[in-house]
Amino acid sequence: MAEFVMPTLGSDMTEGTLVEWKKKLGDRVVKGDIIAEVDTEKAAIEIESFHTGVIEQLLAKPGERIPVGTVMAIIREVGTQATPAIQAPASPPPLQKVSPKEPVSPPPPPPPPMTAAVTEPGRLRISPAARKLASELGVDPAFVQGTGPGGAITLDDIQRSANARGERHEAGGQQPSAPLTTGPTPLASAGEGGDRQARMRQTIAAAMARSKREIPHYYLSTTIDMGRAMTWLKEENIKRPVTDRLLYGVLLIKAVALALRQVPELNALWKENAAIQSPAIHVGVAVSLRQGGLIAPAIHDTDKRSLGDLMSSFQDVVKRARAGTLRSSELSDPTITVTSLGEQGVETVFGVIYPPQVALVGFGKVVERPWVIEGQVVSRPVVTASLSADHRVTDGHRGGVFLSAIDRLLQEPGQL
Repeated sequence: MAEFVMPTLGSDMTEGTLVEWKKKLGDRVVKGDIIAEVDTEKAAIEIESFHTGVIEQLLAKPGERIPVGTVMAIIREVGTQATPAIQAPASPPPLQKVSPKEPVSPPPPPPPPMTAAVTEPGRLRISPAARKLASELGVDPAFVQGTGPGGAITLDDIQRSANARGERHEAGGQQPSAPLTTGPTPLASAGEGGDRQARMRQTIAAAMARSKREIPHYYLSTTIDMGRAMTWLKEENIKRPVTDRLLYGVLLIKAVALALRQVPELNALWKENAAIQSPAIHVGVAVSLRQGGLIAPAIHDTDKRSLGDLMSSFQDVVKRARAGTLRSSELSDPTITVTSLGEQGVETVFGVIYPPQVALVGFGKVVERPWVIEGQVVSRPVVTASLSADHRVTDGHRGGVFLSAIDRLLQEPGQL
């Protein structure tokens, strides 16, 4: 028998709300199948099964808030047989842990996510995050066309509906570039949406406070000549269809992934007072959410992907992060994080490490600066790359080797 537990989707997560089961009792599941959808403070996440077998028991109910590590279901793995001796003791502990208040106070209705799902007209498929955004923007989900899996209504769908309505009301006026900023700020928003924003900021604050309190950070930075990379990128994009063109950001992500092969100490997780190097390189990319906050899902096996594949994966993960349709493995698997504030005009980023990772790489915007080449001062596009690293795992020397490796890789963009 295998236990399906509420996973940890980041160091700032202590519990999640079960939105719905994607499988039912008796269904056969294969490793990697989506078995449940869970709502965290940041997004609704699809949870994958890590086992292959048949679902023997479902121990949690939609709407319940479940602590991380609590058993939610029992899966009978291939090659084993269901027996009363195994099933009997498995049931009580999770029920005591998951829903201790049910026998004490049966009259109250289920928590808000379950109530909303039941009372929603027409049995709408809508993630909790999208429902809350709809409430904030005054959008009726019943009149929104869902574009997510199975017709589910996503954050993007709600945002488009709000934008379209704004265009109609403004009668030709300029459409706000950030609809959320036209009303109260997220933390000041009334009702459930404001509460969610406040909880998200609290969980982020707790994770960052823990990081600065427990991790002895050291910081390094270097300025990288992007002339060759930008020239190569321009020539490469001419050969590609418009839909397949590359952003310079994917060159940075790929360079970080390949540099980790040379300094594998930075591709690790700190667990039980020791750094455990990861055999795979899963770069997490920081994505700003439209409703506020950040999330850093992983692009799996980043170092093994072609630039075209990496570009496609990057666009996909950003879209799904903002739509609230990420998979659990994309949040639990990052081995290092890359963040960039270049679009905001920031030239240098010194980030805070996201535990249990041991390093974070930051990039600013590409700017023109005087640069000396063969004794001549010329104008060159440059970017500042920074490293925030855990001093328990590496030192400044190894960090410097890592940044130098990124620089060298970006001087040969055709080899990425």
